[in-house]
Amino acid sequence: MTLKFKKDSTKIREYKLERGQSVSIGRLDSNDIVIENLAVSGHHAKIDWAGNGFLLTDLKSKNGTFVNDQLAISHWLKGKDVITIGKHVLIFEYAQGEVQPDMGDKAMSETMVMDTGKYRSMLAKNVSNIAAQAGETEKLGILSFLSGGDGEVELSKKLTKLGKNASSDIVLKGFMVGQTAATISKRPDGYYLSYVGGISKPKVNGKAVKESVSLKQFDVIEIGSAKMQFIHKS
Repeated sequence: MTLKFKKDSTKIREYKLERGQSVSIGRLDSNDIVIENLAVSGHHAKIDWAGNGFLLTDLKSKNGTFVNDQLAISHWLKGKDVITIGKHVLIFEYAQGEVQPDMGDKAMSETMVMDTGKYRSMLAKNVSNIAAQAGETEKLGILSFLSGGDGEVELSKKLTKLGKNASSDIVLKGFMVGQTAATISKRPDGYYLSYVGGISKPKVNGKAVKESVSLKQFDVIEIGSAKMQFIHKS
């Protein structure tokens, strides 16, 4: 028996399955078959030799395992079955001359079928959310003081407050600096600095911010006597 691993109709690799063998599939390196894709769970599915055939089991994955375009919780594999995990395809095949076990009605009784159209729509949304979250994790924003302060401040919160109020996340000095002078919000598409209050408006690269501006790598932010540089660190 073999599993032919494909992506976008291109064969990537072929795995041999032996009777008595168990194979794990997932995103983590500890799996026998590793699929590096955000839509794939760490331990997504497994294939076990169970008495007289190979049983595919979904390991409560976030985005599901499909067999022949039907969402399956568990499925007794037959020759030419197409397993879809994320955007990747595994084709289960028996070698030429190899006898395929007769599972009778058992294969259908062990398979759960759901509305795949609705589920695939939900899958696409989940993948988008995962990608956005991963982007946030990989690119953490940091403010590095150039003057008017020391060190670096990680922008790990959804909303970081800057001002002379003692409760601010970043406390700044200056007569014209507002109690909350500005905020930096962390969004799926990046970081945004917004003016909140005070006579002195924040500046980004020398330009006053009246409402909100998207922060880019190495932007210089000035509020009162403080000068900071915005840095994306992966």
